Amino acid sequence: MTAADTPRVRPLRLDTADTDFEARFAARLHWSADTDAAIESRVAAILADVRARGDAAVLEYTRRFDAVEAERMADLELGTDVLRAAFEAIPADQREALQQAAARVRRYHEAQLEACGRSWQVRDADGTLLGQKVTPLDRVGIYVPGGKAAYPSSVLMNAIPAHVAGVPEIVMVVPTPRGERNPLVLAAAHVAGVSRAFAIGGAQAVAALAYGTATIPQVDKITGPGNAYVASAKKHVFGTVGIDMIAGPSEILVLADGTTPPDWVAMDLFSQAEHDELAQSILLCPDTAYLDAVQAAIDRLLPTMPRADIIVRSLEGRGALIRTRSMEEACALSNRIAPEHLEIASREPHRWEPLLRHAGAIFLGAYTSESLGDYCAGPNHVLPTSGTARFSSPLGVYDFQKRSSLIEVSAEGAQTLGRIASVLAHGEGLTAHARAAELRLREEGAA
Repeated sequence: MTAADTPRVRPLRLDTADTDFEARFAARLHWSADTDAAIESRVAAILADVRARGDAAVLEYTRRFDAVEAERMADLELGTDVLRAAFEAIPADQREALQQAAARVRRYHEAQLEACGRSWQVRDADGTLLGQKVTPLDRVGIYVPGGKAAYPSSVLMNAIPAHVAGVPEIVMVVPTPRGERNPLVLAAAHVAGVSRAFAIGGAQAVAALAYGTATIPQVDKITGPGNAYVASAKKHVFGTVGIDMIAGPSEILVLADGTTPPDWVAMDLFSQAEHDELAQSILLCPDTAYLDAVQAAIDRLLPTMPRADIIVRSLEGRGALIRTRSMEEACALSNRIAPEHLEIASREPHRWEPLLRHAGAIFLGAYTSESLGDYCAGPNHVLPTSGTARFSSPLGVYDFQKRSSLIEVSAEGAQTLGRIASVLAHGEGLTAHARAAELRLREEGAA
């Protein structure tokens, strides 16, 4: 590669002290989640067709979009024997890595189940019982992308928490363009305990899971990322089934105090930029010389990246190196961004972590690269994007459970609660509500 061929990139440089910082910062953060009207129209038509014609429509769209010929849906089902065979056929180091990653993901979500996923009950002094009954969903569908790249890690992150939550049936869909089945994805489905798997993708797969067909059972919830068609389809079927979230482009925000090797930080920025051109990688640091050092590392390391062209477009279009007045200001700015992945590249990460309120996942310390969270640290890598970490959470065991309130009022408790309910119901003009409570009062002659 000649010097002229070497890709170069200059992420936007900003300084919080500049008078135009706010306007330029807001412009850099802007990303619209609105789906193209043409995509919305096509997705609506596909959903309606699958709902009306079921398997026949799914087979037609699979031929059209994935170039996969199949006469019957049974030909597109990947039985558990196929998944097991894929696991046994992959190299030993991949088998071991899948099993080790799965064990860590499972252990984390089992701790999550213990902390927040159990039923509970309390009794008042008068014998009234109050509580919460936690039960798993009956059947969930997980969507695994299979276009530009294969994501066995997504299989683990979606299926394992569902399995830990107690979901008895997990149905996986994964597109296989031109019939190419990724053995690592199928092996991951075996390791994660997927019940049934189908080689279909796109809006038609979402529709099949949401409405059910003669072959594909209707699920209660659909989780997992996908392209614009998948995101649009999930929005359309929400209400018929539950969904996890509408995922936007991947994001990383690095808070650096200047003590982490610049090459490490540059590569962490690359790790998100290489996903696609809309991914966002931002570095916040109060040290101008360190920002310069990271830029130099970017220039030096970029030519070694197989996906350099994507990284260039991502960093130039949405990336930024921002000098802040202090680490405290960097933390405040981070809270405004509410990033998907937040790295604290600092000697004192626990000093800054209490100041950070909004992030999908927080990675503490120089050795905690975001990529470890993607694959094997244990916490879920399905995270809120586009600032939604302000009000939403990572995928977890709780996404595969539902809660029912338990109320058992004792005769004694009805005397107190009945009077309260009567007053409030009369205040709302709901006489039958009031009378239902009053009939249970002793002076009303209740049994």
